[in-house]
Amino acid sequence: MDLLIFDLDGTLIDSRLDLAQSVNATRKHMGMPPLDSERVASYVGNGAPVLIRRALGEQATEAQLQEALEFFLEHYREHALDLTTVYPGVRESLARLHAAGKRLAVLTNKPVKISRDIVNGLGMGGYFFQVYGGNSFEFKKPNPVGVKALMTEAGAPPDAVMMVGDSSVDILTARNAGIRSCGVTYGLQPETLADPAPDLLVGRMEELADWILNTGDKR
Repeated sequence: MDLLIFDLDGTLIDSRLDLAQSVNATRKHMGMPPLDSERVASYVGNGAPVLIRRALGEQATEAQLQEALEFFLEHYREHALDLTTVYPGVRESLARLHAAGKRLAVLTNKPVKISRDIVNGLGMGGYFFQVYGGNSFEFKKPNPVGVKALMTEAGAPPDAVMMVGDSSVDILTARNAGIRSCGVTYGLQPETLADPAPDLLVGRMEELADWILNTGDKR
């Protein structure tokens, strides 16, 4: 594997508390009661517009959704790093992979500016040659356009690329792009990894780094 493409929320960072607080601030702004953080976490993965649509419910009008989305994005920009942390073992694993000459990138459905601010704010920016978000391309994951752009930039063929994520969105993205996938079980939506199943399943990021550096090139 020469190119590793990582999801952000639930894969590299534990952002559930900041996302829940911003969603609930938005619901309060819209005159609605709060949701528990696990419920909010189950809504994450398809981008901010879908997150807010799920958080407000089917009865919300387009005007309400737009108002809520604008409020959410403004609130989240200011509070995205209040409680968000890097998952255990992630930083060390990225350092090992980067030192070994692997090309690393982030492809998330979260807006790109917020994503880059988070990656840089948590001190991980130096590991990635590119960070793309949900508004970097015409289509979000699971559309493969982001993966294909990263493959072109890295000069990596499909059989040397792996997508790493915590949900079925990431596994479908990999399948649609014709690359391998790795699911992490510690993230926001591990229950979605049963179908479709990833090529590799790990409980800690160190396991992926070990596989890539010790056995991946032999398979």
